[in-house]
Amino acid sequence: MAEITHRFVESTSGLRMHIAEAGSGPLVLLLHGFPECWYSWRHQLTALADAGYHAVAPDQRGYARTGGPAEVDQYTIHHLVGDAIGLIDALGRDQAVVVGHDWGAPVAWGAAQFRPDRVRGVACLSVPHRPRSSRPPVQAMRELYGDDFYMVYFQEPIVPEAEFDRDRAETFRRMLYAASGDLGVLPSVPETGGMLSDVEPGEPSGWLTEDDIAVFVREYEGAGFTGPLNWYRNLDRNWELTAAWHRAPITPPALFIGGDRDPVLTGGGRAAADRLADFVPNLRGTVWLPGCGHWTQQERPAEVNKALLDFLGGL
Repeated sequence: MAEITHRFVESTSGLRMHIAEAGSGPLVLLLHGFPECWYSWRHQLTALADAGYHAVAPDQRGYARTGGPAEVDQYTIHHLVGDAIGLIDALGRDQAVVVGHDWGAPVAWGAAQFRPDRVRGVACLSVPHRPRSSRPPVQAMRELYGDDFYMVYFQEPIVPEAEFDRDRAETFRRMLYAASGDLGVLPSVPETGGMLSDVEPGEPSGWLTEDDIAVFVREYEGAGFTGPLNWYRNLDRNWELTAAWHRAPITPPALFIGGDRDPVLTGGGRAAADRLADFVPNLRGTVWLPGCGHWTQQERPAEVNKALLDFLGGL
């Protein structure tokens, strides 16, 4: 099995990024989601490397060992895509296959949409591409789901990170368990306050251990949660900045992988996944994982690895 190594790379976007990497060959960039870091790709880094690829998983802007600026407006989709393209530059490559999970998926979709010349293929897990809406998203979510919806809650300064920082091990334990296939719910904010207060931390069915939780806690020791939450605090700003790409297609070859117990993919999320080909004309396939929740590549590493390798082999 290939060895995972670590180093810091100066992205041409100006951000000093921590990366975990393995192997050599064509570049595959692995972009994590919230609240994660490079470690969520631990199973894919070695599998891709063993198959002849250079697999690179950065801690993205604001996260873990990379960290980031204090200003909220430095976390727009243009900054995030710029970091990814800048990392491809810094690694000396003209192109990469970009793979994204959760919040990493909009960054991967954005990279493929904004810079199709740099993206040889795009594979996204758990979050399908959603074409730009006709109005700013935060108010729409507030009207549709109420103030207790987690993305609306994350707009508040200080309060969400104070909750998550109170006991980081418990934060990761509850969040990762809740949205997994073991429970399959998105935590909301009850009237008593606190997004995680109503989540009982059950026992994940083998995919997540106490040692894994300890790694996430350790990786978050420096940067904490403010940078990651700032991604959500730019949702309306991203809507303004992407007007030029309103309904623009994503043209590189694409793959989508989802779990049928993923609470993000209930309702409108599943409908967006079913309509992907309308805006992603070179969609090569959609893979549904029975019984899998939101943490796709951690819950079902063997199936995800096979789907990614099949996709890569067809490029």
